[in-house]
Amino acid sequence: MNKTSIAKVVLAYSGGLDTSVIVKWLQETYGCEVITFTADIGQGNEIEPARKKAQDLGVRQIFIEDLKEEFVRDFVFPMFRANTIYESEYMLGTSIARPLISKRLVEIATETGADAISHGATGKGNDQVRFELGAYALNSDIKIIAPWREWNLDSRTNLLSFCERHGIKIDSVGSNKFPYSTDANLLHISYEGGDLEDPWCEPRKEMWQWTRDIEDTPDEPEVLTLTFSHGDVIEINDERKTPAQILKELNLIAGIHGIGRSDIVENRFVGMKSRGCYETPGGSVILRARRAIESITLDREVLHFKDEIMPKYAKLIYNGFWWSPERMIIQEAVDKSQEFVNGFVRLKLFKGNITVLGRKSETSLYDENIASFDGNVGFEQKDAEGFIKINALRLRLADQLGRKL
Repeated sequence: MNKTSIAKVVLAYSGGLDTSVIVKWLQETYGCEVITFTADIGQGNEIEPARKKAQDLGVRQIFIEDLKEEFVRDFVFPMFRANTIYESEYMLGTSIARPLISKRLVEIATETGADAISHGATGKGNDQVRFELGAYALNSDIKIIAPWREWNLDSRTNLLSFCERHGIKIDSVGSNKFPYSTDANLLHISYEGGDLEDPWCEPRKEMWQWTRDIEDTPDEPEVLTLTFSHGDVIEINDERKTPAQILKELNLIAGIHGIGRSDIVENRFVGMKSRGCYETPGGSVILRARRAIESITLDREVLHFKDEIMPKYAKLIYNGFWWSPERMIIQEAVDKSQEFVNGFVRLKLFKGNITVLGRKSETSLYDENIASFDGNVGFEQKDAEGFIKINALRLRLADQLGRKL
């Protein structure tokens, strides 16, 4: 990339060590103006101090935006309609946030006439792929600067030395007491690095921030009812809430009961295995309740079809292809399936467990008269004989021919 052609860059900025160094590095290396963009997607910590930090670094245009509702409404909930989980365990909390950030980076670059965008993702991780695939999908001509793939500041020590040389103030850069790299938003909080890099090492009790240890949870269960409309939760205990409010409240309730922890070794898109720990309390409750409401409202083959395409859908999100045509086609099918996913699910939260107590819907396909052992309303039991024989035809033929596996 011709450095002299870059006059203005929009940086995804958190205010932490890495991105603060990147601001100064971009100014020095490219001689460009840096615009910072900080997204509030429910990470929980105060993000307004990022404005002061950016100002201290000489940044004149600073974007700090509350995107919590857009994040849950337009990204998390559509993903949940597919009951999406990557490799049977990971609820994609980090993955699903990246398309929104990419979208706003590109939009701000257009609004401000910037020549490029930049991010603080490392060359070993998935996020660089997610940010950049999203950006290219939305603006094929966008220029992207990824400092971790260019500079020689390849360690925390080097970053701190850079800060010292340039007078950059950093509030907290990690310690032996809390050595983990974390990422948080309204859907989850993740932990990587430190002693977690040994997959045999048990996570420290003090690491977990959103969920209680089972021994510290209440001795009385909590019962709640979720209301669904077209596959999305719209009410908790008959109280209407926005998508972001729903996820925030469920995070608090479920966290108290020790729900939502996971410890995973996952396969990164870039080729390596990585160990991460996650807390996704509210998401765990929603996905359990969604399974319950779909069990009575979805046609059997539609439900099975959704289960078959879900791993593909999850892989697309994990690998950064949210803005791809194949993801959008799958989304259309998934959304169409949710037309009749309406009703109520009653749940019990207790000692890390989510138990479905009941489900009901005016659009239910469950017929108590047909399902009952009493009587034959709507179902002739003698018809089962022909059904079984037709399905057994190939099996019987194989037996007759002596074809055994």
